[in-house]
Amino acid sequence: MTTENTLAQWLEDEQKILANMPNGRPIGLLDKNKTATMTGMEVMQAVMNGFLPNGPMAATCGYMIVALEPGQATLQGNPTESVMNVQGSVHGGWFASILDGAVGNAIHTMLPAGTGYTTLDLSVKMTRAIVPAPGARVRAIGKIIQVGRQIATAEGRIVGPDGKLYAHATTTCLILNHAKK
Repeated sequence: MTTENTLAQWLEDEQKILANMPNGRPIGLLDKNKTATMTGMEVMQAVMNGFLPNGPMAATCGYMIVALEPGQATLQGNPTESVMNVQGSVHGGWFASILDGAVGNAIHTMLPAGTGYTTLDLSVKMTRAIVPAPGARVRAIGKIIQVGRQIATAEGRIVGPDGKLYAHATTTCLILNHAKK
């Protein structure tokens, strides 16, 4: 598949998800009372499909979940001029944000009901610059390495529709029990 065909497919995937959201793309925080009985995968699917809110950071940075499977999450981003550094390329913080979302969401897909996570460590390595362009997209693909009772690890990559690697990351997350004590 050519770069143009891949980008066209990515844009189509994004539009299908947005078109199927019953009330648009809600932004906010998860209500633990609503999610207490949902598995991590159920929570992530509800976020992706617009039944639960996307985090404010996803809206600020211009990315969204476009695919989920157990142990894997794919986020698609559209970096704009608002996330550029003074050099004219995308700021490293944007790379870190979308990768943190991808690896964290991958971990979340594996969690039982009543649990969540928080990032303990995130290591990001950029391999090339991203220069914002109208209609451009990149994908951050997070995959679990190991999910235990208290600690989880995952890795992620940012790739373009041409298959080029823009950055990679690893994370360690703490598993949180949201059950009332």
